[in-house]
Amino acid sequence: MRCTQQALSALVTMGVLLLSLSGANAEDKANHVTIIPVPDRGHPLVAKADAEGMIHLLYGTADGPQYVKSSDKGKTFSPAIPVVDNASRRPGLEFHAEDMVVGQSGRIHVAMSTNAWKLKLPENEWGFYYARLERRAKAFTPVRNINNKPSEGFSLAADDKGNVTACWLSDKLFANVSHDNGKTFGPNVEINPAYNPCNCCTTSATYGADGKLAVLYREETKDERDMYLVLWEQARNQTSRSRISTTLWKINTCPMTYYTVTRAEHGFKAVWPTGEGYNIYFARLDQKGNLLPPGEIKTPGKASHRTGMIALSRPDGGTLIAWTKDSQLGWQIYDANGRALGSPGSAKSSGNGVAAVVDKEGHFFLFR
Repeated sequence: MRCTQQALSALVTMGVLLLSLSGANAEDKANHVTIIPVPDRGHPLVAKADAEGMIHLLYGTADGPQYVKSSDKGKTFSPAIPVVDNASRRPGLEFHAEDMVVGQSGRIHVAMSTNAWKLKLPENEWGFYYARLERRAKAFTPVRNINNKPSEGFSLAADDKGNVTACWLSDKLFANVSHDNGKTFGPNVEINPAYNPCNCCTTSATYGADGKLAVLYREETKDERDMYLVLWEQARNQTSRSRISTTLWKINTCPMTYYTVTRAEHGFKAVWPTGEGYNIYFARLDQKGNLLPPGEIKTPGKASHRTGMIALSRPDGGTLIAWTKDSQLGWQIYDANGRALGSPGSAKSSGNGVAAVVDKEGHFFLFR
């Protein structure tokens, strides 16, 4: 009887896996895509893989954001660690994780927003909240408000030298910079007064191979909602930017979109939505932020207000583009020249986030 139950369990598990890969074809499988359920039936938010191959996962629950890690490519996970400490919890106050990065020596840095504005708390509480997990710690540091200013569009970037940058929007593009692994952050800094971002969209940031900070944002000047990549040499406080979207989008209101820039072997990869149908595009960029051939590439994906998407690069130059819409996770793989490989894949998911990583062998792991 026990063997029969085990066999039935195996068949059920296989059926769930096949259902999770509905829409994926043989070429998707040949390009190594694994779909992994989020623990505790949580909502996927952000996933990162570190240099040692450890997968770090941030996910949402009714009790707030949780963190786990996996050393066996998502087969098992460590016990969940709450990101928000008990002392920071107040009646009615909700913390929502916005971003997570892995910094020097494996430190975990998390950006959060709250519903303080909805509770009509003082405006200095409508800010960028931050917590950090040291490499062998069993709990995150107490939550801190690092900018004390009404703001949104939170993102984080960290390098292997102890620098951590928190980017955010408050009519303009701002940041707070730490040089001690997030123990302290400097004052609010406007990255460049000439930049005029869509205030209800977001930011995405990463450090490039040359140490410059890359920040992706959407402009709103003259209602032309173009995507720009900013390169910020922080030591000299010098900035430059490149327009990376070539499909124009003129609209007289903020479209409230999310997007992502990630580091690639020879530069960056960026993904964003454009147009009335929120069609998703991506581009490969060199280290100076210039578009690489064939330029902007339209994907089969579509987004909606504040739904997540990601572009991940594998060692051979190929790209995974993943997105969510209407409780459905979608993805498409491209080769090193930007050509689609096979058909799009899809799987049921929860929430609006996208969490995915790629390992050193070029295997993609997506969480649903």
